[in-house]
Amino acid sequence: MDRGKIVAIITGAVSIILALGYLLLVQLLDFRGEMKPAPMSESSHQSSVVAYILPGNAQAIVEKIY
Repeated sequence: MDRGKIVAIITGAVSIILALGYLLLVQLLDFRGEMKPAPMSESSHQSSVVAYILPGNAQAIVEKIY
């Protein structure tokens, strides 16, 4: 056999092995059952309040951050 045929056979074998591995991985992941959505965090809907006190001035600046 010449070198081109050997490379083609090896490339085909690697391709088939990768395809079978992918199918096995998909089957294992599918076997886990129904996918559920991620839990919603209640803290993401709350806002934070930050107060800055300026030097030399007794006033406070309050900002609402979302």
